[in-house]
Amino acid sequence: MLEPVQANPFPDSHTLGEGAEPHPLLRPLLPLLGRWHGRGRGEYPTLEQDFQYEQEVTFSHDGRPFLRYEARAWLIDGTGAAVRPAGREAGWWRVTPDASLEVVLTHPTGIVEILVGRVSGGEIELESKDVARTPLAKEVTGTRRRYSLRDGELAFVQEMAAVGLPMQHHLAARLRRF
Repeated sequence: MLEPVQANPFPDSHTLGEGAEPHPLLRPLLPLLGRWHGRGRGEYPTLEQDFQYEQEVTFSHDGRPFLRYEARAWLIDGTGAAVRPAGREAGWWRVTPDASLEVVLTHPTGIVEILVGRVSGGEIELESKDVARTPLAKEVTGTRRRYSLRDGELAFVQEMAAVGLPMQHHLAARLRRF
């Protein structure tokens, strides 16, 4: 028999002032805390056509010196109606004492990325240091990401090097906190 267990006493918080006090190293990333939602466009030379998507992104913490990150996207048609699920990723953003970032992202398509970068004011730049793939995963050799936080809006741009092609634009989105 299993003994009764308590509810998690250390839940993640995505709102300042609720839950655990954020670790001091997270200070440069605290404006990201929360749930974000918005629209974007994607393209890549190997795709038949460009696409539009909506996306939800959540940044949360449990008091330790990292953020939990999750992003979910779905394709939309020209009227904004949902078509089908699209990209999904989850991971951890860690701030080092010199304000550099170390990020680990996993994708359900069999890709794991280690990105490094910096945060400066409302600007975050990340670039792949390593990419690992399962045997059947698409060949992705690197990505670059830029996040900009201004006037309550989170802008996101991603470049990608994949399937033998050099680094080039792939995604851009604008998100608002909800």
